[in-house]
Order: sequence, then structure tokens, then C-alpha cells
Amino acid sequence: MEQQFELLRKYQSVDMELERYEKEMRASNNRKELMKYRDFLLEQQTLLKKIGSEVEVMGDRAEALADEVERLNAAVAEAAGLFEKETPQDAEQAEAQIASLQKLLGTITRYESEIAKLRKDADARDRLQHEVRVRAAKARAEFDRIKVLYDEEYKNASVKLEELQKRVAEEEKNIPAQLLEKYKTIKRHSSPPVTTIHDGRCGGCNTQLPAADMDKIRTGAPYVECENCGRIILVAE
Repeated sequence: MEQQFELLRKYQSVDMELERYEKEMRASNNRKELMKYRDFLLEQQTLLKKIGSEVEVMGDRAEALADEVERLNAAVAEAAGLFEKETPQDAEQAEAQIASLQKLLGTITRYESEIAKLRKDADARDRLQHEVRVRAAKARAEFDRIKVLYDEEYKNASVKLEELQKRVAEEEKNIPAQLLEKYKTIKRHSSPPVTTIHDGRCGGCNTQLPAADMDKIRTGAPYVECENCGRIILVAE
């Protein structure tokens, strides 16, 4: 049993070294810059799609309004022609015909005003699209430049990474399957999973060990488990 936990301690040493190295690789300045530009490019792509969708909706609305203005102009021309051909019988009828024409003309004016605004907004979005594409092109060039640097950096770092991964795999072969699974389960919430006692406290979370666990240690138990964080606490020789 003691030999198993000593092997586990050795395994953890290599495993933690691998974990630290992976964190160092993720913390690379080139990688951070690469991720920053990647996220920016994705944002610009999303923005371009949004603008494109808005311009399409505006175009459809402007087209529909233009068709309606054409129909209303025809209705105005028809009503004006009837007004000239058929003289109103009295002032009330004349006022009603004039009011109808004014209503049609008012609607046409509103629609034409909306069309003008839609065209103005569409032009503004066209300019914004151009600005976004320019920004994205610059960001893409910088992304490509940094990617060359990062790919070379990652290639060099991968040599050590693969070496550590092989060492971890070799050490893992010496750990019983049940104990290894326990280690990995603990590691998902507490790292490192294996620690030692420091002044009667868990070396991981610094929680005071209960009297029952201390009694186990005094009677020769090779390890106890922390009731607070679940870590395996090895008794230091």
C-alpha cells in the first residue's frame, strides 16, 4: 500500500509539471494576441452579417414603399381626371373629393419621406460596412503575422510537451486503476490531488484534520482523506 502511494506521489510530480507547462503555453503572449485578433475577427464577421441583414430589410421596405407610391400616384391622377370631367354637384361633394386627394397626397409624402430616410440609413450602413471590412483586413493581416510566430513557438514547445506527456503516460502505468481514477476525480475540483500534513492541517486547503484522522496517522496509516477538499493526504516520512 505504501509503495502504491509513493508511486502516486511520483506520478503527481510529473503530472503537475505537465499541467504547469500547458498553462505556460496557454499564457504565451503570442497565443493571447492570436486569440484577441481571432475574437475581434469573429466580432467583425458577426457585425457584417447584421449590417447586411439590416440593409436587405431596408431595401425590401424601400421597394415596397416605392411600389405603393407608384400606385397612389396613379390613384391621384385618376381622381384628378374624374374631378375635371365630373364637376362636383355642390360644395360638400367638392370638399370631399379635395379631402380624398389631400389624403392620398399626404400618404405619398410620408412614404417618400420614409424612402428617403431608408436610403440615407442604407448609405450610412454601406459606409459602416466599408469601415468594418478595412478594420477586419488589418486585423487579419496582424493575425496571420502573429500566427506564423505562434506556430513556430508551439512547434518548439511541443517537443517538451510531448516528452512530458510520455513521462506521465509511463508513470501512469505503475498506478492501480482504482487509485488512478480516484486521483483524476479529485483533480477535477482540487489540484494537486495529493498533499501532505502541515501542523495537523491539510496541505491543500489548510483545514485542521479531525482527531479520528490524527489517530489513524499515529497508528501507522499511510494516508487519510481531507473531509473538506477530498484530497489524499500522505503521511510524510
